[in-house]
Amino acid sequence: MQRITCEERGDWREKAEAAGFLFHTLDGDPYWDESAYYGFTLREIERDIEAPTGELDGMCRELVARAIDDERLMRALQIPQASWYFIAASFRRGDPSLYGRFDLSYDGKGPAKLLEYNADTPTSLFETAVFQWSWLEDAIARQIVPRDADQYNSLHERLIERWKAIAQNAQRFGGHLHLAGVVDSPEDRGTLAYLEDTAQQAGLATTTLPIGDIGRDAKGQFVDDADQPIALAFKLYPWEWMFREPFAASLSGASTRWVEPPWKAILSSKAILPLLWEMFPRHPNLLPAYFEADPESARLGQSFVRKPLYSREGANVEIMVGGEAIDADEGPYGEEGFIKQAVATLPRFDGNYAVLGSWLVGGVPCGLSVREDTSPITKNTSRFLPHAIVG
Repeated sequence: MQRITCEERGDWREKAEAAGFLFHTLDGDPYWDESAYYGFTLREIERDIEAPTGELDGMCRELVARAIDDERLMRALQIPQASWYFIAASFRRGDPSLYGRFDLSYDGKGPAKLLEYNADTPTSLFETAVFQWSWLEDAIARQIVPRDADQYNSLHERLIERWKAIAQNAQRFGGHLHLAGVVDSPEDRGTLAYLEDTAQQAGLATTTLPIGDIGRDAKGQFVDDADQPIALAFKLYPWEWMFREPFAASLSGASTRWVEPPWKAILSSKAILPLLWEMFPRHPNLLPAYFEADPESARLGQSFVRKPLYSREGANVEIMVGGEAIDADEGPYGEEGFIKQAVATLPRFDGNYAVLGSWLVGGVPCGLSVREDTSPITKNTSRFLPHAIVG
């Protein structure tokens, strides 16, 4: 694994906007950054990223299977009790998952370590699946990377195939998919537009609408802003937020099938980190982790990462080393409690800390994204750099 500086395409901004990648710059600073790329060997990809990603996914599904039958685990996950049956029913009937992303610390030397799982509403999807691939094609043509360079990236094709499988499983829904989210966010709007495109390529008819425009009819069924029933819905809106909405009481009684499915709510809590460590102690791809109130958390001493059970983009995360905070990010999260995880400082290249995002579609590992920042905590403003397999 190496960070390799390279020359930017002079017209990359125009290409980004022509492709619909409109959030390539955030508040005047670049989000997309092709002044360098990360190079990997095929062995690093296959042995150290792809294989552990598949194993971690299996471990997470085992945790879900245990949690739906264990009140202790459901309480530890801080999931409202009123939603437990709704979640369990979703898992038992096999409601399909579309995608997810494991965030990993990896330096090319030791095993990748799981930092957290973006199981419910991961973004940075379009730039991973499409725009970094177009960068690679141009980089080969411009001889910036070797002619035989490749990329760990079948994400786009996998999404289309997964939508086809979901559509076949949902013929009773009439082949129509609603996609909802916070559409005034450029990143969320772009992610929804991309997923709508992949769903359409899979043969689904689609409607996109703001999450706030979803309503209910007299029978308590969910409908769109044209009063049409919502039978199959993708939501770029976290389950922990869904459970707090006024319509939460209608979720279990409505016929709508959701993507991501309700059972993904179990995996969207950072409480899974101590629970996985409890289930699979000393696993090479896990970091020691404990609930903050657990006396066992003292095992970590004065060096640990304190994380809220629920948070977004590094908010309310604090890194302690030797009793001193080396980085911290403010935010509105933490009401449900905190966990402590052993420190796995991100590898540093040319003054930048890099985190890997390992993607799955339908449980199949299929893609890689790299984000970097001058801070050890990855935030919403952290830059996205492309990658290539060059050895």
